[in-house]
Amino acid sequence: MDEALLQAANQQIQSTQRVLILSHIRPDGDAIGSLLGLGLSLQSMGKDVQMVLADGVPANFRSLSGSDQIRTRPDGMFDLIVALDCSDLKRVGDVLNGYGPPHINIDHHPTNLNYARINLVEAEAVATAEMLMQFLTRFCFPITKPVADALLFGLIADTLGFRTYNMTPRALRAAADLMEAGGDLPDLYYRALGRRSFEAVRYWGAGLSTLKRQGRLVWACLTQADRRAVGYPGRDDADLINVLSTIDNVDVALAFVEQPNGKIKVSWRAQPGFDVSTIALQFGGGGHAAAAGAELEGNLEQVQARVLEITQSFINMTSQGNNVR
Repeated sequence: MDEALLQAANQQIQSTQRVLILSHIRPDGDAIGSLLGLGLSLQSMGKDVQMVLADGVPANFRSLSGSDQIRTRPDGMFDLIVALDCSDLKRVGDVLNGYGPPHINIDHHPTNLNYARINLVEAEAVATAEMLMQFLTRFCFPITKPVADALLFGLIADTLGFRTYNMTPRALRAAADLMEAGGDLPDLYYRALGRRSFEAVRYWGAGLSTLKRQGRLVWACLTQADRRAVGYPGRDDADLINVLSTIDNVDVALAFVEQPNGKIKVSWRAQPGFDVSTIALQFGGGGHAAAAGAELEGNLEQVQARVLEITQSFINMTSQGNNVR
């Protein structure tokens, strides 16, 4: 990251007292871990910190220390607003209504729109939690056990247990440093990846019953009715997309999740050589080469037809261009 930007971000944080930290809707492990990691560290410095997520904390993340402090709406005025793990401002929901744009944007998505005054964006980082570990260490911010647990949780979650294709030696060293600071790797690994609610697994069942394949593309759908039938509380896919991505002889996997606002959440996962962030961008979304998402207007059948057509064309063109298969 640019040295001048790092220094500017540090100066902004050090010189302010009342801080609002937020992350994206349908928060994942990196969003939660990054939010808590930075928030708890700043609290250890005596700062007044509010941590906000428009959708609140999913049940499976509530065991993390400090998660009970996360609220769904900010209250009051702030000297500093920091957005974490958000490629664009739409991703934070409506929590900034009545507030200005963030002062600092810290993110690892290559599709980030650089919407803040200070943008710390590093596409080579495997997780925003990894970036925060480097930042806190560089400027001697407190890394207590709860901070270490939070950041290690985010790092584990976003790399699926250190097995995504963008893994680096630096990320593994960050994990080791977080363990030395008190992070409990085995416990956090289980909480991030090994544990599922009964409702989440039933939700998977509903999605898997719709599973279809076309060449080297697979997809599944989840409806609002599915969610209500099994009692699943979230608006996400309960990680079904990462199950689909393990299917053999598949280049791209898709999950379509009907949302309560009349939109459809679409998630892509891809094998090396296929950059699905380029597809997500066409639909107003973003992400990484191997993992991307977007939220589209329309009913499930309409959205599915549009997305499948464009995704299949993308696979065909990419395969021809790279002489893949």
